[in-house]
Amino acid sequence: MPVLVASDLDRTLIYSAAALSLTMPDARAPRLLCVEVHEARPLSFMTETAAQLLTDLGDTAVFVPTTTRTRKQYQRINLPGPPPKYAICANGGHLLVDGATDQDWHASVLARLAAECAPLAEVQEHLTRTADPLWLRKQRIAEDLFAYLVVERELLPEEWVKELGAWAENRGWTVSLQGRKIYAVPKPLTKSAAVHEVVRRAGAELTLAAGDSLLDADLLLAADRGWRPGHGELADAAWTAPQITALPERGVLAGERILREFLKGSRLG
Repeated sequence: MPVLVASDLDRTLIYSAAALSLTMPDARAPRLLCVEVHEARPLSFMTETAAQLLTDLGDTAVFVPTTTRTRKQYQRINLPGPPPKYAICANGGHLLVDGATDQDWHASVLARLAAECAPLAEVQEHLTRTADPLWLRKQRIAEDLFAYLVVERELLPEEWVKELGAWAENRGWTVSLQGRKIYAVPKPLTKSAAVHEVVRRAGAELTLAAGDSLLDADLLLAADRGWRPGHGELADAAWTAPQITALPERGVLAGERILREFLKGSRLG
């Protein structure tokens, strides 16, 4: 039976220039492969070693990119190895099969959101009313499913984030601060629900996962084994669980280590 590997992408497998954490001497820095270009500029990277590991992983497991990115944002990533049959976008709101949205899955997600949490318009209005132009740079709606803000992190008051979290909690939403982005996401919109569906379709008996943010916690808990890097919200909160390994590596080298663990786990599985 196949092994399924569900992994977050940004700051887990792929890294922006600002998130690379190249703390070694320049002459010892790893060779990097650009895996995303946006508006003619290189945007995301992994090490060349990680690229080979990901290619090898495609031969031993069902690899499922599992991201909060919109479909458009995901589709500009050019990962090494064979194109994944399944991909999860918009934090579970869209399940792609051979690159196309599974409409039945999306309809089931919309029905659950309508039944279980406050509407997006209410959350959007609250964000618009309470965010301070002093630190707010952009406000975006993703796939008509959730909202996020791009902020100046140094100017962002911690208290505002806490108050937003409490407000959202009472309306069935959750808040996650990742780098310069604040996400407001409906609680039923989860990566784990979409992964369970892919596990069912693929007939997988072993699931491996990795992620760095609070939005990845449910994904990690849904897996038989999981890994988190030494950076990110989960590391900052010292979050763990019995089947989770907290890695010491930070930045792009953490992505390489995670892929080594995936490959080892899928071969043993």
